[in-house]
Amino acid sequence: FGKFFKNTDYLICMDYNNLTIIGTSHIAKQSLDDVGKAIEGGNPGIIALELDERRLYGLFRKPGKIRLYDIKRVGIKGFLFSLIGAWAEKKLGKMVGVAPGSEMKNAVRLAKKYNIQIALIDQDIEITLKRFSKSLTWKEKWNFIADILKAIFMRKKVIEFDLTKVPSKKVIKKLVGEVKKRYPNIYKVLIEERNDVMANNLKKIMEAHPDKKVLAVVGAGHEDDILELIKKPSISYSFKVG
Repeated sequence: FGKFFKNTDYLICMDYNNLTIIGTSHIAKQSLDDVGKAIEGGNPGIIALELDERRLYGLFRKPGKIRLYDIKRVGIKGFLFSLIGAWAEKKLGKMVGVAPGSEMKNAVRLAKKYNIQIALIDQDIEITLKRFSKSLTWKEKWNFIADILKAIFMRKKVIEFDLTKVPSKKVIKKLVGEVKKRYPNIYKVLIEERNDVMANNLKKIMEAHPDKKVLAVVGAGHEDDILELIKKPSISYSFKVG
């Protein structure tokens, strides 16, 4: 389960006991194909997704209107980050011809087709955005503005990779390293804390269903840390299987 996914350019699949983790890019055609092959060829009993209920439902419905209530719930900085992130993903998705989150939608469709359980293992998006709003520092705000200005006026390409494919481990490590260096609080909230949640939820699923193959579909860059955390003592987090 998973062995047919390893190749010389990318290592997008990791195995541990009854768990296989696939690292994906949300706008990559490669990820869309890989998820389909993993489900149809690997015969998992549970498909665990890097989603919460809100994001899952959001994938299958049209975007709603912006409401003041949304800003109050997650904070102005969290709201703006969500808005900018969604815009950027949509723009890049149009460039490569793949809608953001297509690999997750494909996983859900195939789970329904083959009657496979779905587990939502990510932290509630509202909690993440609230944490983001509270954690973002003035230094990180200025770094963000400076990085945007550099990108616009200097047009310097720091890291290049093919958007239609999942970035290599080397590229991902470099990108994550840059985020951790220039935006330590963003790294903690968006990557580190969510890795803890997903790892502990996956560990609980594996322990509760030792006889079932578990296929986890997460964003590329999460899989190494998640696998390492799974081997450590659990922290109490909840998960939803349905």
